[in-house]
Amino acid sequence: MADDVWEDKRSSRPVRETLQVDRPTAFFVEEEPAAPGQVTTVATLFLVNRECPFECVYCDLWRHTTPDTVPVGAVPRQIETALSQMSPAREIKLYNSGNFFDPRAIVPEDHATIARLCAGFERVIVENHPRLCGSRCVEFRDLLLAERRKRQTGLPEDGILEIAMGLETVHPDSCSRLNKQMTPTDFQRASRQMVREGISVRAFVMLQPPFVAPDESVASALETVEFAWESGARMVAVIPTRATTPAVRQWEMQGVFREPQIGQLESVFEEALARKRGIVTVDTWDLDRFCPCDACGPRRKSRLHAMNLSQRILPPVSCSVCG
Repeated sequence: MADDVWEDKRSSRPVRETLQVDRPTAFFVEEEPAAPGQVTTVATLFLVNRECPFECVYCDLWRHTTPDTVPVGAVPRQIETALSQMSPAREIKLYNSGNFFDPRAIVPEDHATIARLCAGFERVIVENHPRLCGSRCVEFRDLLLAERRKRQTGLPEDGILEIAMGLETVHPDSCSRLNKQMTPTDFQRASRQMVREGISVRAFVMLQPPFVAPDESVASALETVEFAWESGARMVAVIPTRATTPAVRQWEMQGVFREPQIGQLESVFEEALARKRGIVTVDTWDLDRFCPCDACGPRRKSRLHAMNLSQRILPPVSCSVCG
């Protein structure tokens, strides 16, 4: 049975990386679309903290986490270290390979200090599981607002906090097997609750997750993107599914998963942009694995990156080698 791969997930994992708890694993400034025709700069930090308890079978982010909760003050020091070495940016993204509002990951005692460090940014983006969206999110939003009002920055208050959540897929066969421990309805409920509180939402959508056939993956991804928008998401990021965990690689051998090709990613992106319902981007990291052609791969990646920022469909790339 394909579902049996879950039993081997932990035993087959490689050794965890040894990490410093006073320094993020990575940090850099990147560009993102703020609206069609508008680009913003984002200080992106990958924080070190305790492993996510949900253990989705496709996720390999545990490698950048610790087995135990980091000490009080460690995460603020990571943020201070990164900001002291980065160029200025308008927004800040605090990604922690898990859930910002898991008290065993980012301890609540640090929330006030984090708010003080980040309140000068136009938007603070964190990642979180839908089942952990509740009063802690609102309380942190209020800490950010209090700091902003104290400084009298004049920046708008609505949307000061944005929560990035993995919707992944609404495909019933796939969704039930990913150990996400949530349903699309859970995502919708959490998203709408956050939007009512003036908290923005972005959604992650998987292209061709396990148990979604290649010939239906584009339509399935677009259905999931639409569901995210209907649930209130401001931005949707489409991510091609990678076979980077033992469970997904075993599903690949069993024939119920195959990595998508770049043409599928382009099709989803073009159709989603054409619908003009919200901001949509695609993940261009490690794109070579989905387009091994040396002749057109770099140009196709550049096109997707430009479309991310412009939110416009650009002319397709032609290739004399792969067609």
